[in-house]
Amino acid sequence: MKKWFFLLTLVLVMGALAACGGKDSSGADSDKKEIAIGATAGPFTDMVTNAIKPGLEKKGYKVKVVEFSDYIQPNNALGTGDIDANVFQNKIYMETFAEQNKLNLAEVITVPTSPMVVFSNKFKSIDEITDGATYALPNDPTNMGRALLILEQEGLITLKDDVSHLTISEKDIKDNPKNLKFQPLEAGQLARAIESTDMSAVPGNFVFAAGLDMNEGIMVENMRDAHRNRVVIDAKNKDAQFVKDIKEVVESKEFEEVIDSDFVGFTKPDWMKDR
Repeated sequence: MKKWFFLLTLVLVMGALAACGGKDSSGADSDKKEIAIGATAGPFTDMVTNAIKPGLEKKGYKVKVVEFSDYIQPNNALGTGDIDANVFQNKIYMETFAEQNKLNLAEVITVPTSPMVVFSNKFKSIDEITDGATYALPNDPTNMGRALLILEQEGLITLKDDVSHLTISEKDIKDNPKNLKFQPLEAGQLARAIESTDMSAVPGNFVFAAGLDMNEGIMVENMRDAHRNRVVIDAKNKDAQFVKDIKEVVESKEFEEVIDSDFVGFTKPDWMKDR
């Protein structure tokens, strides 16, 4: 009787261990081969599908690409474990969202990102911009800062010396010699605002979504790495093998070849330009 009890106990213990396979003491998925990667609709879903997924499949992974229609769900899905990584956000957004929503997020690697572009149906060049011209720009802090940095980049405004390039708003403008008027709008409205304002700063993903030609813009963002999108994970998985493999795929020659052929106009992160 004792022998049978011992065998039964052993079977139950082995079954429990098998059920917990692939998890380390932190709850991280250490050796999983089926992963889900989320991205917002448009070019970053295409990047995951065409440039990241094939490399992971060569490493033996089964990859599910999950498309999101907003900027809220992809991080919440990381927190609940519904996806294992996402590609849609920059460093500032990631850190702010994580703090506000009590998530523990971590970046894996930055990826090529489409810059913000200023379009105008009124002016064909910077030299034509008139006094008092209206400038539509994103109303969220991260992207508003980027739009203002474009103006400083082109010598149209001067920002205060002590301003943080991560969080900039209109109050940080020191000089505005052309008396530009600012019209903050939801980012998704900025492509349409080209028709109703003198100039409109359109984030890169909306440039592509609206079918706009980047080459027709009068100003293009000189993008900082803090504003580039990145692969983001739940921090508990930072040492997992699948995370290391995602990073290796993004760093591969094959990934860069797809970017060069299919994502014309995307600017590359510093690590990619320096190698």
